[in-house]
Amino acid sequence: MRAYLSGLAALALAGCITAPPPPGEGGLRLNQIQVLGTHNSYSQGTDARVRALLDQRVGPLMAMMRERATPEAQAQAAEYHPNEVSFSDSLSYSFATLTDQLNAGVRGLELDLNHDPKGGLYGYPAAYRALAAEGVDPASLLPLDRTDMDRPGFKVFHMIDVDVRSSCNLFTACLAELRDWSDANPGHAPIFVMLEAKAQAIPIFPDSTAPMPFDAAAYAAMDAEILSVLGRERVITPDDVRGTYPTLESAVLAGNWPLLAESRGKFVFMLITALDTGPLAGYLEGRPNLEGRVAFLRSQPGQSHAAFLLLDNATYRPGEIAQRVREGYLVRSRADIDTWEAKVNDLSRAEATFASGAQIVSTDYYRPGNAFGTDYVVRLPGGGEARCNPVNAPATCALSK
Repeated sequence: MRAYLSGLAALALAGCITAPPPPGEGGLRLNQIQVLGTHNSYSQGTDARVRALLDQRVGPLMAMMRERATPEAQAQAAEYHPNEVSFSDSLSYSFATLTDQLNAGVRGLELDLNHDPKGGLYGYPAAYRALAAEGVDPASLLPLDRTDMDRPGFKVFHMIDVDVRSSCNLFTACLAELRDWSDANPGHAPIFVMLEAKAQAIPIFPDSTAPMPFDAAAYAAMDAEILSVLGRERVITPDDVRGTYPTLESAVLAGNWPLLAESRGKFVFMLITALDTGPLAGYLEGRPNLEGRVAFLRSQPGQSHAAFLLLDNATYRPGEIAQRVREGYLVRSRADIDTWEAKVNDLSRAEATFASGAQIVSTDYYRPGNAFGTDYVVRLPGGGEARCNPVNAPATCALSK
């Protein structure tokens, strides 16, 4: 018997089986829970002198753009960036490793992808070169970890030439870290990973780096890298939700998300593009319901592939998030935006976001301590790795902590 139990433990650690689901889950679906997530989860912080350089070079330009923006653009800015915050403040956050976040109960992560099929494109950011030209000793700046930067593959960082310090530079390295943690924690609640395809140039330096675009080949490579590291069996895909329904959205509206018990130990990937301006045709082309794709694509209700909605401001659209959650969509929203809430120590947005029923609630501050000296910290109400969704979970729902 002892040998048999040892064998089961080994299989669990290898990810071959999962621990039994907690009692009380019953027929609970994947979209009927709520988890805490982090924003730019890989970030290792930006040097203060780099941030000051952004304030100097980009701050006035952004102010001019706000003044000249169309009413539609101003409304969008008011929703996604509701408070005027300097670059120095907006980038004043950093995280421990992905493993540390998962150990702390975080089940929503965000990774920004920068296309680098040959390797070596993003190894030495222009901001560091500009500061060196002004006489700043590069050794006095926050160090750059160049691990894997010369290898082909997607690089994980926030802003080209500026905010590039990451806990895992190579996308496949990030995925391997997630896989290893999952192996060691069988039966965990599903982990939601939002991917942002970055392709925006930031031409504020004479030698700014030109990014590689995201095209159909890049998206195919992205999917292939996910499956190569995690395996198809660990990933919940649009096909898994659509099943035999004619469209992905019709399946979502019918509540055809997998059971939570079937989703434990697995990953859900959600894809957006930076500033929502990147080419999405490469991911949708010939696949109106994301057939064969790995990630759920940011969408709007009424679209054939609609399943995942990005509604980051729960106070801007009162009631809309709850409505969409009741309809069956998966929603990511933010507890704090551009560090403002931490700076003024205001949890009202976090409270509104949790109450909205958004399944993934993202924060920059899942642990105490921040650059502003306040005690602002965001925790999942009730603790644990997931809770019953306050909007669409049945009254009998009960999850263990």
